[in-house]
Amino acid sequence: MKKIVFLCVFFLFLSTFIFAYYIFYSEFTPGDKIELRYPVVLVHGIARNERRRYMQPWGRISRVLRENGIEVYYGNTDAWGNIVSNAELLKNTIDSILETTGHKRVNIIAHSKGGIDARYLIWKYYYGDKVASLTTISTPHNGSEIADFFFNSEIIYTRPVRRQIQTFGRIFGDVNPDIFSVNHNLTTENMREFNSMVVKDRKVFYQSIYSIMYSPSDDPVFSLSHAHIKKLSGENDGLVSANSANWGYMVMRLPYSLSHEQIIDRGGRRVHGMKVPNIYLEIVHQLSRNGF
Repeated sequence: MKKIVFLCVFFLFLSTFIFAYYIFYSEFTPGDKIELRYPVVLVHGIARNERRRYMQPWGRISRVLRENGIEVYYGNTDAWGNIVSNAELLKNTIDSILETTGHKRVNIIAHSKGGIDARYLIWKYYYGDKVASLTTISTPHNGSEIADFFFNSEIIYTRPVRRQIQTFGRIFGDVNPDIFSVNHNLTTENMREFNSMVVKDRKVFYQSIYSIMYSPSDDPVFSLSHAHIKKLSGENDGLVSANSANWGYMVMRLPYSLSHEQIIDRGGRRVHGMKVPNIYLEIVHQLSRNGF
């Protein structure tokens, strides 16, 4: 038994070391090709979409993936769409990609709530035959303490505030803005119900990757939310706790400080000397090695 535990710990340490090596030290040359069987669909979280130039959610990530031979598409979901409506938008996108390209399946890489939208899509529409893998990045699988905070605030239930919230959603160019429902979707209570109902599809490989902020000063934008979540649930990235992000067949906690937004290359620059797009290059390398 001790030998098995030791081997598990050893391989976990080894995989973390290899992942960290690629991200910190590996110099991927633009133009190098990664042989990936299926294309990648990037699915963003809340308050982001690809329809507004100033809201681009992926920094340099999509460009770097394409430079390395990866076929990349966007999920075309709403910034403030609820889980049900976003899953339908993502379904339409995937159907269009498969019809246009002739591919049989796709690999989804989803950030934050995008991972919940993708999980619901696969379960609701039985999309195990069309989705080969789902990699969730900093996704609140077990709910968000920040969503709980707002959901328990009486002011959001007043008619004027709800009307203003819906107007705010339309600024993002959403098809079906529904900020109130989005907040409820991500509460810890709702996610408990979600997880009991939305089960994994055996045809899909599920994995999750997440980070934590070592200090509030690592990203001042999330300093207050980081402190709030830390009191309630411990380590977190400023919006999602480590406990909530831990889900899937394979779980990887990145061994350095990154906030919820830094992990998607906010600002398109190095963070603590690290090239964030290399995280995604290593993700697709791993998917390629696994035949996806």
